[in-house]
Amino acid sequence: MIERGYHLPLATGTIASSGTLGILIPPSIMLVVMGDLLSVSIGTLFFAALIPGLMLSALYFGYIVWRAATRPDYAPPLVIDKKHLTRAAIARMVVRSFLPPFALILVVLGSILGGFATPTEASGIGAVGATILAAIKGKLTFAVLKDVTERTALIGSMLFGIFVGATAFSFVFTLLGGNDLIVGAVSGMATGPWGILIALMVVVFLLGFFFDWVQVSLIILPVFAPIIRALDFGDHIPYPDMAVIWFAILVAINLQTSFLTPPFGFALFYMKGAAPPEVKIQHIYRGIVPFVLLQLVGLVAVMIWPEIALWLPAKYGL
Repeated sequence: MIERGYHLPLATGTIASSGTLGILIPPSIMLVVMGDLLSVSIGTLFFAALIPGLMLSALYFGYIVWRAATRPDYAPPLVIDKKHLTRAAIARMVVRSFLPPFALILVVLGSILGGFATPTEASGIGAVGATILAAIKGKLTFAVLKDVTERTALIGSMLFGIFVGATAFSFVFTLLGGNDLIVGAVSGMATGPWGILIALMVVVFLLGFFFDWVQVSLIILPVFAPIIRALDFGDHIPYPDMAVIWFAILVAINLQTSFLTPPFGFALFYMKGAAPPEVKIQHIYRGIVPFVLLQLVGLVAVMIWPEIALWLPAKYGL
């Protein structure tokens, strides 16, 4: 994009923000952790996050198209050499580069959402499929297999550490009466359920400036989930027994901002480390502002219309 003369804030903001969708759109490791912390079905969370994730993608897409239309100099059109990019060449690119990973994603998600496999079993299917694809492309070497094995062991250890720590924290907190204390204090507030929910969302948003999603989840979910269960939103939630699922998706959307908000926005530093020297941190900061605002728009939309998150899992009885 730099070589094509793209506006640096638009280019960096697009890449950084679209990368955050991976923590919301299934299969999301954050939803797996949330499901364990809340003791709810991971498949249900996957279903609930799908439409909000696609909605955020549409918001990003709409903004980029609008920006490119109003400021053509920000995103110059791509000049295509039609002599070399024929229909046959495009078809070969699609078959070789797009269809194999798309098929793998479809099998993994389809097995989970279709109820044929648990997330753990589906991850095994994905691992086997990825290994086969690597072998077909001639990239399955011993060095690659060794690196993948080490990374898998490290990530697995991290997750088990999170689960053990979260379980211990939740058990001790409940044993000491922390849940009853917080629920009682919140119930005594005169702000009503909406005031409490908005206050919780503000807390999550502010924590995202200083902590990553793992730490925020460990702090927020075990403490605030009993509060949400105790609140009465009346007819606003069409499926009252799914209030915690709704809350989890709200937190997940909110936590996307933690990847983009300074001073500890991981996506910002990943972008700075990967970008050429002419890309300054100021360009990245300016670029992510519209996308953070769009994330907040998506958050408010799911708060106002819970059906965005709850319709799909309720329809399929998960």
